[in-house]
Amino acid sequence: MAEKSQNTERIREAKDIRVIGVDLGGTRIRVVLADGNGTLLERKELLTQASRGQAAVMDSLVQTIQTVMKSADFDQILGLAIGAPGPLNPKTGIIYAPPNLPGWEEVPLRAILEERLGLPVYVGNDANLAALGEYTYGAAKDYQYLVYITISTGIGGGIIERGRLLDGAKGVAGEIGHMTIESFGPPCKCGNQGCWEALASGTAIRRRAIEMVQAGRNSLLNELSKGNLEDITAELVEQAARQGDPAALELIDQTAIYLGIGITNILHLFNPEIVVLGGGVTQMGELLLKPLLAEVARRTIPAFRENVPIVLTKLGGDIGLYGAVALVLQNQATAKKHKAKLLKKPLKASTI
Repeated sequence: MAEKSQNTERIREAKDIRVIGVDLGGTRIRVVLADGNGTLLERKELLTQASRGQAAVMDSLVQTIQTVMKSADFDQILGLAIGAPGPLNPKTGIIYAPPNLPGWEEVPLRAILEERLGLPVYVGNDANLAALGEYTYGAAKDYQYLVYITISTGIGGGIIERGRLLDGAKGVAGEIGHMTIESFGPPCKCGNQGCWEALASGTAIRRRAIEMVQAGRNSLLNELSKGNLEDITAELVEQAARQGDPAALELIDQTAIYLGIGITNILHLFNPEIVVLGGGVTQMGELLLKPLLAEVARRTIPAFRENVPIVLTKLGGDIGLYGAVALVLQNQATAKKHKAKLLKKPLKASTI
């Protein structure tokens, strides 16, 4: 009876806790308010408009967070976690020149937000937080060892070992999109060549499709794009493939092979219990997944592949926000102490 009473009390306490989760992207900023059970209670969203510069984006970010905070008592709010594009150091909360946020060079994001909001702030790589979200609330919640892979404009990932994020000595572990797949492959924006991202991302699909059309290959893509190369996208390749276009199907099969090679490497390196896939490219569904799984089965040593499901995320576009919420809740004890210290300091006003 006492145990049941304690469980009821814990559930009640979790419902009373409030947590802020933020997804800072090059295109959009999304902010949610959640309770201690991970239920999303409210959300706000705005365009990042990164070209305005770091100071203006930061002010918009803070103002949006403050709007969401008004839906809860300040005493209820445990803290805030923000997923941001790398490279960044989660230990210091500093962002180092992400490609899609121009002007954000060595920005002490955690320190700025704590000074402006008076809340404990945790900063994480967006793909790492997606992995944490999947582990806590998604398809991988019953597993201790998992790898989450996002396949979108680029390729990123997060690795969970024994229930904790694997972030490495400097906090930048898990950049799986930049493992070399082809030694003399296409150039990657990171400065290397033949990276997984340069071969199997949505951007890579688009590049190969354009090259194919330019080479004179007969394809439905010519008709769907009305001859405008700028209109060719990974989504258009999927559309052509679903109409049975051989060239588009070949592009997807080629992408599936590259993805299968990368996932095989990951299985051999990390020996996870489950691999979860997310990101826009995975919306191709079985069109991509079937040849991908066949390639993994063909290449992987059986002991590493047996009983390891490779599945699509169930959390959709909110996966990173769930991860941000989970990161705060994972640090609940230290967050309370840190918040008490921050309350003794005056808040800094907007820079506008």
